[in-house]
Amino acid sequence: MSLKKEFSDLRLSFEPLTLYQKFEQVCILMLIMLIAIIIALALWNLTLKILLSILATNFDPTDYGVFQTVFGMIFTVIIALEFKRSLLVVAERRDSVVQVRSVILIALLAVVRKLIILDLSSTDAFHLLALAAAILALGAVYWLVRDQGSRAKSSRRETDEIALQGGRYKS
Repeated sequence: MSLKKEFSDLRLSFEPLTLYQKFEQVCILMLIMLIAIIIALALWNLTLKILLSILATNFDPTDYGVFQTVFGMIFTVIIALEFKRSLLVVAERRDSVVQVRSVILIALLAVVRKLIILDLSSTDAFHLLALAAAILALGAVYWLVRDQGSRAKSSRRETDEIALQGGRYKS
């Protein structure tokens, strides 16, 4: 699709919105642009650090400290990408608010990142227990809301079927 056509489509979808919806849409688009810039800079920084480490011949991927650093940086980029994707869903007006599942997924990614970069030799048991509890709680909530979108679609489909039948239920 050409850029001119995309702007035309964006303008047409923007016209029927209320003033607050337009404000919300502009805020989301600005956040998406800012996050995209941050992701690009983080990816550039990550690439430079890895390449410079390889060229300096001190890059040992089997060293746990190097592993923690590299995968911590990679997870940071993944978290930012997931955050941007959740905002894109809102910007495309599929949903009017950020989905709970996306927020929980981002939180789970952040906790997993923390576990990867954690130095186990200097971490006490209570800290690990707290991270484990956070993972279990987030996992449970994610499991509870996992099919929230499909439930809403199926209830809308049932309502549409009832309306098509003149308000009568199928027997």
